[in-house]
Amino acid sequence: MSAYSALNPVRLYKKLLVPAALLALSACASGPRYNGPQIPLKANPSAVIAAELGFNRLAQEKGQWTAFRETMARDAEMFEPARVRAVEFLKGKADPAKSVTWQPYQVWASCDGSAGVTHGAWQAGSKLNGYFTTVWLRQADGSFKWILDHGVPTEKPSAVPESIIAKTAQCKGTPSVPIAAPPVGADMKLGVSRDQTLQWISTVNADSSRTIMIRSWDGTAFVDVLTDIVAAPKQ
Repeated sequence: MSAYSALNPVRLYKKLLVPAALLALSACASGPRYNGPQIPLKANPSAVIAAELGFNRLAQEKGQWTAFRETMARDAEMFEPARVRAVEFLKGKADPAKSVTWQPYQVWASCDGSAGVTHGAWQAGSKLNGYFTTVWLRQADGSFKWILDHGVPTEKPSAVPESIIAKTAQCKGTPSVPIAAPPVGADMKLGVSRDQTLQWISTVNADSSRTIMIRSWDGTAFVDVLTDIVAAPKQ
């Protein structure tokens, strides 16, 4: 979950010029080498939910930015509002006195369980609210690390569902990775699960507006299950 914008709204609306267009494919996170037994892949949305809940709990117990550093994949990215490498953004960043809190409301998992996406709400004190979307990749030891994270402030709190909605991509059929050129002047990246049944496309436009799209395979085609559109920073 990304809550950095809640604690620094001025930074959120700082105008940055996005570099040249970029299209990249990332199927798995790189991190410390694991030499133990490989855990078989299988769909497990509950494990992704547990990772998100553990992330929030760690933030409350050990500090917000400490939790971000301890749960991220080495190649993890955030938005500020341009795309930034999390390892660089978080380097030496002191934890605030009180961490933002958050709750997952929805989760989508790939058929093979190699990737999952959480979407939910965050709160900072009694006045700041927003939503977040986080992409998680399963590691060789079975744990999950986040690879992409963004949060957006909202005027009103998100509606709280009765329960977390969990969905898994279909295993039948033969999903393929689409190749598409990004908009002119945009920074665009495409990520996929190992079995290609779950995709996440992040695009930051030249005016620093951005879109995060999550697509899940239904057995015959990809379905857009989530589209986060963040407006350009105010002048």
